[in-house]
Amino acid sequence: MLSKIVKSGLTRRTFLQSTAAAAAASSLPRMALAQDKVIKIGFLAPLTGAVAAWGKPGLDGCEIWAERVNAAGGIKLSDGNYMVEFVGYDNEYDPAKARTGATKLIREDGVSFIMMLGGDTWPGVQPVADKTGMLFSTLLPSDLSPDTTTLIAPAEVHPIYNVTGVEWLAENKPELKTAVMCAQDDALGLPSVATYLAAFEAAGIEMLDEPLLFDPATTDFAPVVTKLIAGNPDIVCLDTCYSDYVHPIAEQLFQQGFKGQIISCTADFYDQMISKTSEEFMEGFVFQFPDFDDPALNADNINFSDPNGFYAEFNKRFPGQWGAVSWEYASIMDLWKAAAEKAGSAEPDAVITAMKDGQGKHAFGDADWWGEELFGINNALVGDWPVVAIEGGKATIKEFRNIPAWYEKHGDLLVKHMQAYDQMWNQRG
Repeated sequence: MLSKIVKSGLTRRTFLQSTAAAAAASSLPRMALAQDKVIKIGFLAPLTGAVAAWGKPGLDGCEIWAERVNAAGGIKLSDGNYMVEFVGYDNEYDPAKARTGATKLIREDGVSFIMMLGGDTWPGVQPVADKTGMLFSTLLPSDLSPDTTTLIAPAEVHPIYNVTGVEWLAENKPELKTAVMCAQDDALGLPSVATYLAAFEAAGIEMLDEPLLFDPATTDFAPVVTKLIAGNPDIVCLDTCYSDYVHPIAEQLFQQGFKGQIISCTADFYDQMISKTSEEFMEGFVFQFPDFDDPALNADNINFSDPNGFYAEFNKRFPGQWGAVSWEYASIMDLWKAAAEKAGSAEPDAVITAMKDGQGKHAFGDADWWGEELFGINNALVGDWPVVAIEGGKATIKEFRNIPAWYEKHGDLLVKHMQAYDQMWNQRG
């Protein structure tokens, strides 16, 4: 890919496309001196295209993380200290390109660990993981199965955390009785649909219609929204729609006069949605990803180091680009660094053994390795997750809720709906 010249009239998508080209071509950051020992970490995610919002901001966050760690002396292993560098590869959310990228990162770049978004790209990479024994991470534990022994989900527990938003909504706004939902028909959308259906059923909220699944190539959302709100629902659920879908859907809901509650997995770049609708329209929009200047993240149980400072530095360097994944890959690196230092080695087997020894230091509090009932393997780090609402034009953490506690009460519903959408580990091809 060639770097593009950024001109006036820059859009978020063209920004991601142009900056990703340069980022993917080189290691980040360039802080290590020639005489330093270096550990390379692979970043295999969509850096351009419709799903780039869940890749590129994460690489930017890792750059900040690496500078902090290197300035503090690096990663301390049994044979000395190592500086850390990230090697980015844009898989464009394509399984074949993801497989090519994984092979390159391992064979040519010599990385010790590879982080991914996951989803539709994981099946392309799994043969590489099986053959090499490389340790990979995913933001989507729905990628897990008994066969994915070198795949971990230590940060995001998508889509299971979505139950917390519905549970909170039902308890705090009991007048909301009915809901509808739309989602793109893919590996990100479908398990989330099943999760929201389970959460609504558990909360006693009636679905007015079957979830409206649209083709990922959809660009005109006016007819989608018209059909979605035809029954006058209390709640519109946007599932785990990409930000390139959430924004136009929100605009259409505004333009078509919807006055009810909106709930979504993410609300990336929500300031842009407010500017295209209104602050009043977006008031109370519920989702799952906080801004890291939120005072609630300064509590003693939070394991992410200096979240407010990280948020300020990110926004200083990448204004307007903070989103759901800006902190997640960096939080995975916190866990990887702690495990490597505990093991005294960056070797994948040693790191995963050390990482899974006891509870894990999840960003939102200590958590357990979990998932055998749902994924066939306990490789997901699951604990508390925040419920976030937009209030006065700003994302605000309303409460932290415990995911395993919900599952203990309603796990049968989640399994039922996952099976109905062929999303259990033993149903995936």
